[in-house]
Amino acid sequence: MASYEPLNIQGLEVELGGKKVVNNVSLSVNSGDWLSIIGPNGSGKSSLLRAIAGIISAQGKVHFQGADLMQTEPRTRAQIVSIVPQIPVVPPRVRVIDYILLGRTPYLGRGFQPTQEDTSLALSVMEDLDLHDMADRFVTEMSGGERQRVIIARSLVQQPNLLLLDEPTAALDMGHQQEVLELVDRQRKRLGLTVLSAFHDLTLASQYGTSMALLVNGKVTKSGFAHEILTETTLKNIYGANVSVHNEGDRVSIVPKRGNRLKGNSNSNDIG
Repeated sequence: MASYEPLNIQGLEVELGGKKVVNNVSLSVNSGDWLSIIGPNGSGKSSLLRAIAGIISAQGKVHFQGADLMQTEPRTRAQIVSIVPQIPVVPPRVRVIDYILLGRTPYLGRGFQPTQEDTSLALSVMEDLDLHDMADRFVTEMSGGERQRVIIARSLVQQPNLLLLDEPTAALDMGHQQEVLELVDRQRKRLGLTVLSAFHDLTLASQYGTSMALLVNGKVTKSGFAHEILTETTLKNIYGANVSVHNEGDRVSIVPKRGNRLKGNSNSNDIG
């Protein structure tokens, strides 16, 4: 059962190639909520998620379920946090069931052989994600939407309480984008998952996130609800985008305007 303690990130910093790509980031996310992380290319979104997952070195504190994940040994951390990478590595000729069972690695003993319980859990998750008849297919031969469901299944089999998604819909068409995000949202509500996801598509970020953070040059410049962050002024100054913003309750739709693209200024202090 998921803990009701929030996720608290304090002063998180990541340096890559001598450059600080995540700079003193502090955020709080309530248990069971979905934080959408937006920002221009190179703003540090992927590095932030990878730091929380423990894939890359970082400084700072990440408190979740009463523990500082930065001080938690990797095996235990992998039982708490799971990440769906932007470009997952899928070995050739690996079957769906075998790939999904890789999510049980943090729980396996020395022999690294999944038990019957592990297999039963994988089959149950596959049923939830409508993959029950695909166990023997090769992952690399599936459609984009099917493959993304398999990758998410692997993460859910890991039984995390914190799920990180790095551009989960980047390679999908509109129908598959909606399918994957609805799937994650159902699992979030059913299992009490806390979700953090990096998005390029700002409308999708608004539609599915319960809150939002804007990352620019490695720093959080604004956080709150989507309608507070996604303003025409912000999108003009940060993205150089000429758009109309339509608020529909707590959700926001963004429509490009015809005409020349505006020149963005990622260093602007006037972000709307």
